[in-house]
Amino acid sequence: MITKRIIPCLDVKNGQVVKGVNFEGLRQICSPVELAKHYSSCGADELVFYDITASSDGRKLFTEILCETSQNVFIPLTVGGGINSCADFDRVLKCGADKVSVNSGAIRRPGLISEAAKLYGNQCVVLSVDIKRVDGVFRVFAKGGRENTGMEAIDWIRRCVDNGAGEVVVNSIDTDGVKKGFDLELLNAVCQAVQVPVIASGGAGCIDDFIRLFQILPKVDAGLAASIFHFGEVEIRELKQEMVKNGIPARV
Repeated sequence: MITKRIIPCLDVKNGQVVKGVNFEGLRQICSPVELAKHYSSCGADELVFYDITASSDGRKLFTEILCETSQNVFIPLTVGGGINSCADFDRVLKCGADKVSVNSGAIRRPGLISEAAKLYGNQCVVLSVDIKRVDGVFRVFAKGGRENTGMEAIDWIRRCVDNGAGEVVVNSIDTDGVKKGFDLELLNAVCQAVQVPVIASGGAGCIDDFIRLFQILPKVDAGLAASIFHFGEVEIRELKQEMVKNGIPARV
């Protein structure tokens, strides 16, 4: 069986890792490079770096931090934030990223996904989608969760995968930072719609939330979290040991 991945997420603003609740109330934590080294040594399967204000600020992603991280961390690294063109893909990959996550850039120009997939391969293109319920409908939000695009989320994800996205990160704004469990309803809808790897993001508060995620939705390929790892509420090695005890394949 394919092992389930555990992926810490580092949201970076002004050179520091930050975390909030429902995408708001951000507070600084520490250096992204040092935190990335820590997670690499603790058994993380991959890392995700988001420059969370690059799109809303209209600037390019933090290449210096990325270069330093890639020189010190040797697990797969996905990077996103301010990705608006194939030139941005090229720049980030040359800085050491293994995969590139696109969100607002694809909303502005959907053709970006197919262009990047043709140049770098589907496996390199990660669609990241910020989703929130609006009047009972899953809607896509842009610019770090600040702007409601009005698009229905499942249809958007299906279209992007058809155009070449090789992986989908599902960010639930409703459960982000709340620590009451992943958004299983939303994740199930995505898993039913596409056949590419799906990464669950938003809502993890304890080890049992990951166990429940993988047991109820075996199609989910990975669990992504931030604050519970950053603040030591869940240790990655312990989490993986519990996964194995519960029959969930994990790299330990």
